[in-house]
Amino acid sequence: MSLIENLLGHTLIGPEDTWGLLGVMCVSVALSIFLEQKYKWAARVSGSIIALILAMVMANIGIIPTSCVLYDDIVWGVVVPMGIPLLLLQCNLKKIWREAGKMLTIFLIGAVGTIAGAFLAYYALRGLYAASGGQARDLAAVASMMTGSYIGGSVNFSAMAMQHGLKGTPVAAAATVADNLLMALYFFVLIAFAGMRLFRARFTHPHIDEVERGADPASARTQAAAFWSRKDISLKDIAMNIAFAVVVVWCSNLIAGLFSPFAAEGVVTTFREGLMDFVGKFLGSQYVWITTISVIAATFFSGAAEKLHGSQEIGTYLIYLFLFVIGVPANIYTVLTEAPLFLVLTFLMVVVNMLFCFVGAKLLKFDLEDAIIASNANIGGPTTAAGMAVSQGWSRLVGPAMLVGVLGYVIGNYAGTIVGILLGA
Repeated sequence: MSLIENLLGHTLIGPEDTWGLLGVMCVSVALSIFLEQKYKWAARVSGSIIALILAMVMANIGIIPTSCVLYDDIVWGVVVPMGIPLLLLQCNLKKIWREAGKMLTIFLIGAVGTIAGAFLAYYALRGLYAASGGQARDLAAVASMMTGSYIGGSVNFSAMAMQHGLKGTPVAAAATVADNLLMALYFFVLIAFAGMRLFRARFTHPHIDEVERGADPASARTQAAAFWSRKDISLKDIAMNIAFAVVVVWCSNLIAGLFSPFAAEGVVTTFREGLMDFVGKFLGSQYVWITTISVIAATFFSGAAEKLHGSQEIGTYLIYLFLFVIGVPANIYTVLTEAPLFLVLTFLMVVVNMLFCFVGAKLLKFDLEDAIIASNANIGGPTTAAGMAVSQGWSRLVGPAMLVGVLGYVIGNYAGTIVGILLGA
């Protein structure tokens, strides 16, 4: 039990106090966004990590509960599915290829590295996990969740967790801590790479040189606030964005329901059964169809999508709420004592991703900054990648970082689903 629970017998704010918990969550997210845009140290850490840390601290000392209707039904069940289509409205595939060619190439190489790391980590740890009393299916599900997360972001982690029925379970909580602990540590490693002579001697680094020459320092200081600056948005924009998100989720559920009955209920014994099981699990996934419909809208109806002002801001805010919630059940002590192998799994996946990104950049003679931001976009997603570009003063990489990171939201759901199916999650 936490400190406050030991003293009072319950958390300071009870699980039935939905308005109190909603207030804590919204204030914490607002504070995280404010700090990220106000202070350089916060921009380096990123507002998403700050929100998650705030939730971890408050839950572990007993201010808020680790489970309640707000978290389990509203945020996981409504907020996350609505946030995905709004963020994916930025994912015009034609625009991404045109504006972020080099970074996109390294990002895709890194995505392959993440998948390779998932298989390597699963087969390396399967025996140890079984010996510790764990089920291979849970380890496969975590590998699937981490594949989604380390190609796209936390939104993909949540999609895979829900797909494998691990929402709110100790396995998901332990995987969440391992995910975000390794992610935060890796961000500091990437920042260190930018200053290390070992890397500078082997890569070109024009953006680092520009910043060190003192080019436009004011822009580097204010880029975070400028990127999320006040934009033109109307009541109609808000209404259309919410209507779009709800309709996409609704249609996705209907389509997924047509395919989900094909999934096998027992052990697959023939090729035909295996094929139908794959169809049922892949095409029966709500998130596969949310992703597909949203990207089709963004790419082939780009004119209409671009007129929906505020979709990126609303979608990002919804995902910040989710990031707060996934930090709530996270207990580092639990990971270290009950699921230390999850830390090893995430470590292996991060290392393999890093090797693919930096070796690929070296072979293709791309810039050091492209490798750093692309790997960040894989491991953390678009907001952390853009945040790192901001914090380092690489202002011209902010846009490409957001573009390739958003593409990761698309690939992450597909890749995570396929990895889960192949590993037997």
